Amino acid sequence: MSGTDKLCTYFNKSWLDFTGRSLEQELGNGWTEGVHPDDLPGCLSTYTQSFDHREKFKMQYRLRRHDGEYRWVLDIGVPRLNSDGSFAGYIGSLVDITEHKLAEQALQELNRSLETQAAVTQSREELLKIFVKNVPAGVAMLDRDMRYLQVSDRWCQDYSATSYQLLGNSHYELFPDIPSQWKGLHQRVLQGEVLRADEDRWDREDGSTVWTRWEIRPWRTSAGDIGGILIFAENITRRKQMEQALSGLSRKLIESQEQERTRIARELHDDVSQQLALLAVELDQCAQSAGHNPDLHSRLDHAKGRISEVGKDVQSLSHQLHSSKLEYLGLVAAAKSFCKETSEISDVKIDFKEDRVPRTLPNEVSLSLFRIMQQAVHNAVEHSGAKRVEVRLWEQSNEVHLMVKDLGQGFDLLSAMQGAGLGLTSMRERARLVNGIIAIDSKPKGGTTIHVHVPFDSSRQLERLAG
Repeated sequence: MSGTDKLCTYFNKSWLDFTGRSLEQELGNGWTEGVHPDDLPGCLSTYTQSFDHREKFKMQYRLRRHDGEYRWVLDIGVPRLNSDGSFAGYIGSLVDITEHKLAEQALQELNRSLETQAAVTQSREELLKIFVKNVPAGVAMLDRDMRYLQVSDRWCQDYSATSYQLLGNSHYELFPDIPSQWKGLHQRVLQGEVLRADEDRWDREDGSTVWTRWEIRPWRTSAGDIGGILIFAENITRRKQMEQALSGLSRKLIESQEQERTRIARELHDDVSQQLALLAVELDQCAQSAGHNPDLHSRLDHAKGRISEVGKDVQSLSHQLHSSKLEYLGLVAAAKSFCKETSEISDVKIDFKEDRVPRTLPNEVSLSLFRIMQQAVHNAVEHSGAKRVEVRLWEQSNEVHLMVKDLGQGFDLLSAMQGAGLGLTSMRERARLVNGIIAIDSKPKGGTTIHVHVPFDSSRQLERLAG
C-alpha cells in the first residue's frame, strides 16, 4: 500500500515471507533493494508514471526471494480514493509468475523452431514430437482429427492427466465442456491461421472457471501439408482472481462512500432542513411581536432571506449526495434534474439532451454515469469559466454514452492528474468498475470534453425484467 508521496506504507505477511525482510526494511523505498538491478529503472519508471497519471498499473520484474533467488513477479496496483473522491495512493498485489515467464520463453523457442523447420524440412513430425514432450510449458500436438499425438509434462500437470490417458484420444471427447467457439478456432488453424488470446474464459462442467492464455498454430508434414495443430495454453486463473479481488476491493470502497453519502443526505434533509424551517417560523413569531420597529423588521426579513438561501443550498447539497430521482426514476430524469438545479444556482446555462437511453439500466451503470456527470459538470461550473455547458446522454450499439463539454479555459491533463483536485481519478475508477472507457480531452484555453461509454446488454436486461 502506497501514499500520495509514492512511498510504501504497508506490506502484508505474504510479501514479507516472500522477501524474508522485516516490515521496517520494506517501508518507504526499501522494497526496491530486492528488485533486480536490470529491471529497477523500468520498474520505477512505470511506478512513477502511474502515480503522476493516477492510473492503474501492471508491471513485471524480478524480485529477490528470501533464499536469494530472483523470481519473476506480476505487480498490479489500483488507485485508492478518499471519501471525497480525491486520490489517496495505491493498493497493490503481487504474484509469482516465474513459471509464466518460462512458458513464454518456451513458446518463443517453439515458434523459432517451427519457423526453422518450415524453412528447412517443413517440420519433421518426429522431431516436433520430441520437442513438444520436453518443452517446459503446457503444449499439446494434435492431428487433423484433433487426436493427441504428443503432450508436454506441464500439459499433463495442468489438466490432471497422464500422457497414457491422452495420447491417441480425441481432444473433444476428453474435454466435452470446452467452449463451442474454440472448435471453430481449431478449424481456422487447420486452414493455416495462427491464433492467440491473452486471456480467455472456460466455464467447466463442475462449476469452476478457468482462465487461460493460449496460442494455436498449425504444424506441417515433411511434404508441407498441415498435419494438425499445436496448442500452447497457460493457466492464468490465479492472476485473474487477483485482479478481480483488487477490483472488488475498489468497488467496496466506492459502495461505502455511497452509503455514507446517503446517510449524510438524509441527515441534511430530515434534520438540518427541518431545523432551518423551525428557525424561520421563530423569526416570523419574533416579527409579530416586534411592534413598529422598522429597523428590527428589516433585520428579521434579511435573516429570513438568508435562512431561505441556506435551506436551498442544504437541499441542493442533499440532492447531490443522494439522488432519490436516480433511484426511482432512472438516470435520464436524475441527470436532467441535476443539470436544471445546478444551472439555477450557478448562473451557467447547462444544455441537457438525451437520445433513447433505457430507463432500466443496471443500478451500477446508472450510478457510475451519474457520479461522473456530477463531477464533470461541477468541474466545468467551478473551473472552466464557461457560461454554457453541454451534457449529452445517448444509447448506441448496446453502449450508453455520456458527454460533458465546455468551451472554457481548459487545463493541462498531466498537471491535473498529479494534483488533488478535479476528481479525475475518481471518474476513471468509476468508469473502469463498470467496464467503461473514459476519454478526457482538454488543453489550456481550448475547452474540455469528457466522453464515457459503458457497455450495456439490452437483451439481457429485458430478460431480467420479464422475470
